Amino acid sequence: MAWTWFHRLGSPPWIYHFAGRVLRYLLPLTLLMLCVGAVWGLAFAPPDFRQGNSYRIIYIHVPVSVVALAGYYVMAIAGAVSLIWRMKVADLMMRVAAPIGAGLTLLALVTGAVWGKPTWGTWWVWDARITSMVILLFLYIGVYALYEAYDNKTLAAKACAILSLVGTVNIPIIYKSVDWWYSLHQPASIKFTGGTTIDPSMLYPLLLMISAVYALYVCLLLLGLRAGLIDSESTTNWVKREVLGEH
Repeated sequence: MAWTWFHRLGSPPWIYHFAGRVLRYLLPLTLLMLCVGAVWGLAFAPPDFRQGNSYRIIYIHVPVSVVALAGYYVMAIAGAVSLIWRMKVADLMMRVAAPIGAGLTLLALVTGAVWGKPTWGTWWVWDARITSMVILLFLYIGVYALYEAYDNKTLAAKACAILSLVGTVNIPIIYKSVDWWYSLHQPASIKFTGGTTIDPSMLYPLLLMISAVYALYVCLLLLGLRAGLIDSESTTNWVKREVLGEH
C-alpha cells in the first residue's frame, strides 16, 4: 500500500490528469511570481554600490543557473528510474527534461556573458565555472541527441540514462568550482549555513525569482510530459476517449 504512489507514477493516464490538475493552479501562480519578481528586482531593488544597475541581470542569471543545475538531477533521477524499473513515463521525463535544461543552461551562459562585459571587461573567459557550465550544456544536448540517434528506442533510453547518470559528476564541480580553482566568479553569496552577503532589499526579489523559475521549470516539464504522453499513447483507448474525444 505504501508503494501505491510509486506505481501510479508509471501510469500514463494518471500522470496526464495529475499534471493537468497541477498546471491549473501552478501556471497562473508562476506567471504572477515571474512578473512580481522581475519588476521588483529590475525596477525597485536598489543599485549595487560597486556595479550600479548592471548587477540587475542577477535576477535572471542566478535563477536560471540554479534551476539548470537542479534540472540535471531531475533528468538523471528519471534516467535511473527508467534504467532500473523500465518505466516509460520516466523515460519520457528524461527526454522532456533535456531540452528544457539545455535552454536554461544556454540562457545562463548568455546572461553571464552580458553581465561579464561591464564587470570583467570581457564577454567570455574560460574559467572553471563557465567551462563546466558549457559541459553541462553539451550533456543536456547529448542526452537529447543520443535518443534521436537510435532507431531502437529501448536501447536509446538505456544509453541516455547512462549518460545522464555519468554526467552528474559535473554538477558538484560547477557548485564548487569557485572554491577549488581561481575564478573570476565570486563565491556564493547565498549560503545555507552562515549569513548571506546580500542585503535583504536585493535578496528577497532574488529568492522570489529563483522560486518562480523553479515553478516555471515544473510547468514546462509537466506540459512536455502531457504532450509526450498524447504522442506516445495516441493509439490507446484512454487517449482516444479522454483526450481526443473519439468514441
